[in-house]
Amino acid sequence: MNRRFFLSAGIAAAATAAATAASANPFANVVMFDPDTREPLIARPHAAVAQANAIPREIVAYHGAEAPGTVVVDTNARRLYFVMPGGQAMRYGIGVGRPGFEWGGSQTITRKAEWPDWRPPVQMLQRRPDLPRYMPGGPDNPLGARAMYLGSSLYRIHGSNEPHTIGQAVSSGCIRMTNEDVVDLYDRVRVGTRVVVLR
Repeated sequence: MNRRFFLSAGIAAAATAAATAASANPFANVVMFDPDTREPLIARPHAAVAQANAIPREIVAYHGAEAPGTVVVDTNARRLYFVMPGGQAMRYGIGVGRPGFEWGGSQTITRKAEWPDWRPPVQMLQRRPDLPRYMPGGPDNPLGARAMYLGSSLYRIHGSNEPHTIGQAVSSGCIRMTNEDVVDLYDRVRVGTRVVVLR
């Protein structure tokens, strides 16, 4: 077998494998785009891959100064902590603001909503005039299963219909969680809970 035939056979085999994978995975060829720049991001992985890459929710030791009941967001580590009594915290993986959309400070949860609807803020519509003006709550809504609104700001801690983005800096400043994790956190916090965002 000459080299040209060997390479052609290898390419054909790879194409066959890709076609087989695509037929087994309906999302194999779906490409995600940055909502502002419209540049391609990453291929949306199969649910099993997303699950394998998930950041597990777990109870960890916590030695910070914040009182039990406080939410602490470590944007650099891309982790959120719900402080518990006895020097412990529930730790979650999160997605955070992409470059240019980072922020820090202290806020308070002023509202909670289950399967919230979504109205893109004016600033986002100026960047993305093609976005819908309103989207009802549900599995396709970018706010996911729960949302906790932070002060009078545009920021929220919310679920996501793109769980593969957890652990990345891709949002417009909101704190993203998987739907499973945001439901867990939602049940632990109340309106008035203090949220500390570290940069």
